[in-house]
Amino acid sequence: MSRIVTYSPSHTLVPTYECFNRCSYCNFRRDLGTDGWLSLDKAKEILTALQGSEITEILILSGEVHPLAANRESWFRHIYNLAALALNMGFYPHTNAGILTFAEMEKLKNVNLSMGIMLEQMTVTLLNTVHRHAPSKVPSLRLEQLQWAGELGIPFTTGLLLGIGETECDRLVTLETIAAIHQRWGHIQEVILQPYNPGKREQWQNNPFDLQKLPDLVRQAREILPPDIVIQIPPNLVPDPLFLLDCLAAGARDLGGIGLIDEVNPDYLHLHPDKLKEFLAIYGWELKPRLPVYQ
Repeated sequence: MSRIVTYSPSHTLVPTYECFNRCSYCNFRRDLGTDGWLSLDKAKEILTALQGSEITEILILSGEVHPLAANRESWFRHIYNLAALALNMGFYPHTNAGILTFAEMEKLKNVNLSMGIMLEQMTVTLLNTVHRHAPSKVPSLRLEQLQWAGELGIPFTTGLLLGIGETECDRLVTLETIAAIHQRWGHIQEVILQPYNPGKREQWQNNPFDLQKLPDLVRQAREILPPDIVIQIPPNLVPDPLFLLDCLAAGARDLGGIGLIDEVNPDYLHLHPDKLKEFLAIYGWELKPRLPVYQ
């Protein structure tokens, strides 16, 4: 069994935090009209400072603009331009901007090595609770994104958000759905198992996901998902490192993008990769960097 664990040396560019969704657990979004857009000049300044560093992936992570909003076209063009800028400066862009049209995904493919969207959970019951005010969290819409990515041949990341009101059965159904999509198209690179942790900016403030259940879920995911899909665990959301080791023993092999800040979970800081490497080495694991597109 391989004892190699990977991560992506990453930096996140946020075109805008404004989002028309209002998920109860979100610590990322800002209200419409309250956040300026990241300019290309500022992005170039940030990327210039990163040149020559260990950073290879530029995650372009954006709040969502309504598909029918007057500024939708300019929002998409800005995301495209940010990805093109990063690519031209020698970085590898990975865009996660929520629900996109088929044509938008097709265009972004030209300036991204990979893309992604969290499926979260396939159950529609969450539309009555945490996703009550989040129109783009309709499971069928997000599943369509995975299908289109497959048709377009886009290396893709998706995942589950754990502990937002779903049942254990819901989690297995979501994993089975991802497995079925990949068996047809072969484009899912990794599946993130992301435990919910409460943050200071959210409305929900519920109890965190029970991490004692995470290693068993990793085992179940490893049995359900095809072997070429890598299981990813965000290490900053697993405060007890022993649980992280249990997840690796159960079949997880990636720690995701590690940078200065987790924009989605800003209250939970990443350990520096060198510290993670030292810790994992004690227990016989070797931490290695990877690119945002897998071999």
